[in-house]
Amino acid sequence: MKIGLKILACFILLMSCSEEQVDDTGTAVVKGRVVDIRTYEGIANARVLSSPTTSTVFSDKDGYFIMEKVPVGKYSFQAQKDGFIARFQPATVEKDVPVEIIFELEVSTANNKPPEIPALTAPLDNATSQALSLDLTWTSTDPEKDPMTFQVTVKNGTTDEVKTYSDLKATTLKITGLDYSTKYYWQVSANDGINKPTNSAITSFTTLAFPNPRYLYVKKVKNNNVIYTADEAGNELQLSPSSINSYRPRKNLSINRIAYISSDGSLNQIFTMNPDGTDVKKVTNFIPIAGFNMDHVNYCWSTNGRQIIYPNFDQLLRIDSDGSGLVQIFKTPNGKFISECEWSQDGSQIVLKVNDASGYNVEIYAINMAGDVLYQILSGEKGAASGLGITIDNSKVVYTKDVSGFENSTYRRLDSRIFIYTVATNTSAELDTQKENGFNDLDVKFSPNEAKVIFVNTSNDGLSAKNIQTASISDSSTRTTLFQNAAMPDWK
Repeated sequence: MKIGLKILACFILLMSCSEEQVDDTGTAVVKGRVVDIRTYEGIANARVLSSPTTSTVFSDKDGYFIMEKVPVGKYSFQAQKDGFIARFQPATVEKDVPVEIIFELEVSTANNKPPEIPALTAPLDNATSQALSLDLTWTSTDPEKDPMTFQVTVKNGTTDEVKTYSDLKATTLKITGLDYSTKYYWQVSANDGINKPTNSAITSFTTLAFPNPRYLYVKKVKNNNVIYTADEAGNELQLSPSSINSYRPRKNLSINRIAYISSDGSLNQIFTMNPDGTDVKKVTNFIPIAGFNMDHVNYCWSTNGRQIIYPNFDQLLRIDSDGSGLVQIFKTPNGKFISECEWSQDGSQIVLKVNDASGYNVEIYAINMAGDVLYQILSGEKGAASGLGITIDNSKVVYTKDVSGFENSTYRRLDSRIFIYTVATNTSAELDTQKENGFNDLDVKFSPNEAKVIFVNTSNDGLSAKNIQTASISDSSTRTTLFQNAAMPDWK
């Protein structure tokens, strides 16, 4: 009996041991996906294996994989693919409990090559007459076909403004709002997210010519005078860079060039340029343009554009527009400084405004080319005067004068008005333009058809903005503002 009980107990114990062994050899499914950590797109044909080794599988075209009947236990699973850094994931496999693993692979940079240098395809380098809205296109490839992004940099050659367009995936970019008559520079950078970006060559293109730019003037930008041109519709174009003080633009129609004054070190020199701001050439050199206050100094072209006359304190100089042939043609007999000069269209006479070192004791008179005084317009009056214009038949001269007679160290004017001098009668008369009290009219010139005058209007506080206005010579109710926050007008 005792022997039988012992046999039964051993059988039960044997059955119990047999059941634990079956549990230890259970299996489960291990599945998941291999993806690119940058884009989370699946990686095809990635090799997935385990340690200890059970089986090896490969991901499908979308990066998915599955391992069937993986024995229970603790494992380190690995995913690997050429060009990527292998990734390990620990996991414990339990009987009939599916395991899911995501492998995020990083691209290996050890042998990865950067994108090819982008080639800029349109517009062609130095292309001209380009539209104000256009497509920039380029080509670029990557040796490993890594996904790429592009950055396009566009620089305005006149204003030096730089615009950057980032994270582009296409090889084309539409840009809008370009300026007329402007040279642009552009460059493309290609980035594969692995290597340093590769940069294209820098190429350029020039936009369409500005249509009918009849006006020139200056605006203050970053404490510098900057030259602009505009058409009769008010469309404007910046011609000179904001980083340089450039002012007093004057256009010559015969040679289609613009002259202007610009800082050159500690001196002020006369330069010329094309109507679109290109081809800048220096005219003066050894004897610069100079006077009591450069904000109130002016010069003049000859009608044919071959010569320019300009002041240097008490001297009036003439120079060829190519910078040669410099001569003195007049010197004030009393040592007063020449601030403004206006050369008649027939070249027979020059109207001068002279003053003392403070800008006062003003005289305005005309001389012939021999330096003889032809007639006196203004003399012996207190206060400031400025702006000169002469009609095509030399019969009238326009100027402005502060009728208050006020004088101070800051050259402030209180009531500057427009006057027209008639040569035949030797008389000056105020032009009624219905100017507001407390404002000044300055820097006056005749319009091209001489039916109007163009001038600067500003508050007499010496601080407010300046506006360019016009007024009819025959109708006092026609005062019109053309441009705001602008000065030193020229109208051709």
